[in-house]
Amino acid sequence: MFEFEFMRNAFAAIFLVTPLFGILSTMVVSNRMAFFSDSLGHGAFTGIAIGALIGVGSEIFGLLTFSIIFALLITYIKNKTHSGADTVIGVFSSTAIALGLMLMSAGGQFNKFSRFLIGDLLSISQSDLILLTAVFCAVMIGWIFLFNRLLISSVNKTLARSRGINTQLVESIFAVMLALVVALSIQWVGILIINALLVLPAAAARNISHSVKPYHFLSVAIALISGLIGLVLAYEINAAAGATIVVCAAAIYFFTLILKPKFAN
Repeated sequence: MFEFEFMRNAFAAIFLVTPLFGILSTMVVSNRMAFFSDSLGHGAFTGIAIGALIGVGSEIFGLLTFSIIFALLITYIKNKTHSGADTVIGVFSSTAIALGLMLMSAGGQFNKFSRFLIGDLLSISQSDLILLTAVFCAVMIGWIFLFNRLLISSVNKTLARSRGINTQLVESIFAVMLALVVALSIQWVGILIINALLVLPAAAARNISHSVKPYHFLSVAIALISGLIGLVLAYEINAAAGATIVVCAAAIYFFTLILKPKFAN
């Protein structure tokens, strides 16, 4: 399989993007943000449609721009309104997916964008890898500086504020990091399943870890292993790579669920 350039590119992408999913998913699971991360996929869907409508010349530009704005808007309103977070996210999520579908289906153009629903990991080019590398470096640098603040905020926001941490700013930066990874990966993983990669690695790691370091290490390892096995399996059986990777991650999650009672002792 390594004789083909598209497979070499796909493996390189796995080594860049799955660790990001693994490390970001730890905070998504710990902060109960699964619904929020799912809404980012819907927002990215609308970003594709708006980008195509106004003719920005690049689907990626529309994706990234709208996803970041969408994530910041949800975060801001969620912190300013008295409505529950799930209600605010639900309103934005349903509006985004409906608006995206409306714009994409106008004039019978939906088939042009249907590939974003399931993604195509094997379509990654060298220029995509350069962009992925830049996002990987940016997210990792941001994570290093943000981690302690995020951890304290996830445990107790009142405690975080008492220590001079701007919890809304921290949450906004994390939301932008999530939006970047989701928007950039959605064309290869697919809107329908991208949220699974932001939940399953950390959920599996949480079943068999009791402290912060093992939790993060295992989450990254599970995401990477799922990506590698899933890509090879998808190549062998000629299946959608993104979906196969998610199935592998789900299999690992159910395996750790069986092991959970042993690690609880």
